[in-house]
Amino acid sequence: MRGEKDMYSQKVMEHFMNPKNVGEIENPDGVSEEGNPVCGDVMRFYIKVENGRIADIKFKTFGCGAAIASASALTEMVKGKPIEEVEKLTRDMLVEELGGLPPNKLHCSLLAVKGIKSAIENWRQKKGGNA
Repeated sequence: MRGEKDMYSQKVMEHFMNPKNVGEIENPDGVSEEGNPVCGDVMRFYIKVENGRIADIKFKTFGCGAAIASASALTEMVKGKPIEEVEKLTRDMLVEELGGLPPNKLHCSLLAVKGIKSAIENWRQKKGGNA
């Protein structure tokens, strides 16, 4: 019988054991919180936007190893990228970056992608309100 960690790629394990960009951003330009009531995972993203790019991103996740790895990998993928490029990010792109996820953990990657897109939407709403 295989242990749970045997189901994960080396990249997933690296992001789980040493997650990148964990924490909060003070006075973020955009914030989101996404959750999955079925599994109980919750992700919160904080972004700073400068010149149409994700200048900084942090996250906090309450969830399994795949949820933490998905959020961590996503932050690395989008940092410094133009908003338009980040909005084209798909779950499949994140799963590929992670070297795959078990079928029962694919929802974690979707949660992360929804989270960054919600943070961008929050930024747009704030920006529109300040104009």
